[in-house]
Amino acid sequence: MNWRPQPQRTPPIWLLVLITLSGTMAMHIFVPALPVATTELHASIGEMQWTISLYILGLAVGQLVYGPLSDALGRRPMLLLGLSLYTAAGLVAALAPNVHALIAARLLQALGGCAGLVLGRAIVRDTTHADKAVRQLALMNLMMMVGPGLAPVAGGIISSSFGWRPVFWVLTAVGSLTLYLAWQLLPETGKPNGRLSVGILAADYRRLLGSRRFVGFAIGGGCATTAFYAFLATAPYIFATQLHRPLHDVGIYLGLLMGGMALGNAITGRLIRSVALERLLLTGNAISVASAAVLLGVLLSGHLSVAAVLGLMFVFTCGAGMTSPAALTKAVSVDPHRVGSAAGLYGFTQMVVGAICTSLAALGSNPAVSALGVLLGAAALGQLAFWVALAPAPRPAAA
Repeated sequence: MNWRPQPQRTPPIWLLVLITLSGTMAMHIFVPALPVATTELHASIGEMQWTISLYILGLAVGQLVYGPLSDALGRRPMLLLGLSLYTAAGLVAALAPNVHALIAARLLQALGGCAGLVLGRAIVRDTTHADKAVRQLALMNLMMMVGPGLAPVAGGIISSSFGWRPVFWVLTAVGSLTLYLAWQLLPETGKPNGRLSVGILAADYRRLLGSRRFVGFAIGGGCATTAFYAFLATAPYIFATQLHRPLHDVGIYLGLLMGGMALGNAITGRLIRSVALERLLLTGNAISVASAAVLLGVLLSGHLSVAAVLGLMFVFTCGAGMTSPAALTKAVSVDPHRVGSAAGLYGFTQMVVGAICTSLAALGSNPAVSALGVLLGAAALGQLAFWVALAPAPRPAAA
């Protein structure tokens, strides 16, 4: 197979967006089809839930591998390999004869799909200066949030009309198209160093984890973005059960909240020319902290309404949209020689934070209180992490 880069130097941003979206879209698109697949494959509910849990786990762990490999061997070959695995695994899932084959296929699908998340970010950082990188990374972060947010809507339409297997046929088609376009249009943007060993990989991660700045930006970025998964997990309960809205309205409401994320991204992209990135970072997250605190207060006072939830969560996602590209840009810029490793470790941190927040939101007798408490706690922790990352390094003591 010919891995040589194409003549063009900079890949089109729409291709990087498509690459990012394909991996995140598959995360929750299968959720609406779980009951049908459970019955058809004679599986238990617990077994079928592994198709979601292992996908998130694979999406997190895989990013730790692709980043260093792309630093050593190049962005292009690793991305094409990941997209090939994603496409082949989607085909296996569509043809799965039993739940165990489906679970294995979903894990492989995640290990392929996560390549787009980490390498798309690394390619942006390879090919653009800081200001433009912020705007492009903002768009890619939006895709990381839009995918899990709107995928269940698409999955519900497909599964209710055609069954659960066509969900994976659609993902296979998306993977095939993305692989073909990447093969034709994606150049090699990195500078492969050829250094590849477990020791080097461990040393790279040890260096990043030893950096106060990187750890602060990574934890803060995860708290500012994927903590929102806690709200996604409880949105059906809040809107349908507690606020008595039709279940099909939930997808519309979540779509509106994605608009808040897009607005925040646009604000950061516009202001980056005149406002310091650090100020945008702290201001955006402070907006999320304030809106989560007000919404939790509204809930505890017994005045919760659809308008209150949508309005305040729109403000929350707008703040997250302002924060996320700034945090990512700062994190992957900490060490110019380890951009791929930094992007992978940052993505891993995001997924871990998202999984923890989603699990915490399931605790307690009132999921709405738990979810909003998690959002407030995560946003506040993110603000603290950013302060730590941005604090000036202590001066060495005089002799």
